[in-house]
Amino acid sequence: GDEMRQRKLAAGFTMEDMELILAPMIETGKEAIGSMGDDAPPAVISNTYRPLSHFFRQNFSQVTNPPIDPLREDRVMSLKTRFKNLGNILASDETQTDVFMLESPVLTNGMYERFNEMLGDRSCKIDCTFDIPEANAHQGDTLRACLDRIQQEAEDAVRSGHEHIILTDEHQNGSKIACPMILAASAVQSHLVSQGLRSFCSITVRSAECMDTHYFAVLVGVGATCVNAYLAQDCIAERHAKGLFGDLTLNECARRFKEAIEAGLLKILSKMGISVISSYRGGYNFEALGLSRALVAEYFPGMTSRISGIGLAGLEHKSVEIHSKAFDEEVVALPIGGFYRIRRNGERHALDANLIHKLQSACDTGSYSRFKAYSQSLRDQEPVQLRDLMDFKPGGRA
Repeated sequence: GDEMRQRKLAAGFTMEDMELILAPMIETGKEAIGSMGDDAPPAVISNTYRPLSHFFRQNFSQVTNPPIDPLREDRVMSLKTRFKNLGNILASDETQTDVFMLESPVLTNGMYERFNEMLGDRSCKIDCTFDIPEANAHQGDTLRACLDRIQQEAEDAVRSGHEHIILTDEHQNGSKIACPMILAASAVQSHLVSQGLRSFCSITVRSAECMDTHYFAVLVGVGATCVNAYLAQDCIAERHAKGLFGDLTLNECARRFKEAIEAGLLKILSKMGISVISSYRGGYNFEALGLSRALVAEYFPGMTSRISGIGLAGLEHKSVEIHSKAFDEEVVALPIGGFYRIRRNGERHALDANLIHKLQSACDTGSYSRFKAYSQSLRDQEPVQLRDLMDFKPGGRA
């Protein structure tokens, strides 16, 4: 109903995500297939809301065969995930026998509920939402206060003996804004590492924004032990109730979603060669694109950020903006989208229909001025920061 629609809007979901990303996972049990290339602007200069995962680019090795490594080396590439205080992994006492093990870090909603019941008092749930900033508040301070609270609650929980930390944004509502879960997970990871406490607990992340394999990979890469994309699976259940998945049962749909994410994670892992998920976790094996260097240094230590960008103030502004749109009573449907396919009111693309038409017309008539005039008109419509970037000539070189 209304709450489901509001949560999807707050997570930045579109109809395009439902049809082109989520549905193929259920229908085929594999990731959606698309052509190579991305002519949309980087997330930092986009006019539409983009999740925080779009600010990260995966590092990769050029001496391996990523597409086939998970198939060819399946015996040595593993997603097996261990939980709780691991202690000394070389020991053979009871500390290493009372350890939970899952085949992958991907938790379905049912798995999360059963796992949470089994953990009982040994787990601590931390709310990763913050209040709507006051009008006179300095931009970024509210989000920073939220991150400070999350870090302190995680530290207190581990020191008090809790073996499992659960970070969740499920408590968002009209007055509560969801903190970007990649930022929250990395903030807890970096803080516990600095306090020497990270090996004493596992971190489970429940994220509404998480849907595709890249988001899962970023969460694991910044320190999450396992991930529950609860809203994506609620969307699957909603579409299943409408009969959009044929004769598949809801359990089969959830299993296919899980298998698609797991296969995608293995493919992503193999970009750095033959590896296991435990070596990938907390490795920050990404490069930030468009995030402030100060933000990266504080919450993503060790990650490269060659091009600086927005910080906590910008992320808070984006979160507040998408939240206000989601809980606007006049908004009654999901937006169409436009990131993967060109839409009139969607994301801007470098190769739109008008550009191709003008290019063909210029080629047919031999008129360069016709194409140049159209290109200049496009350039004049770009945001100021993008136009400044296009005009920037380091060292006097174009």
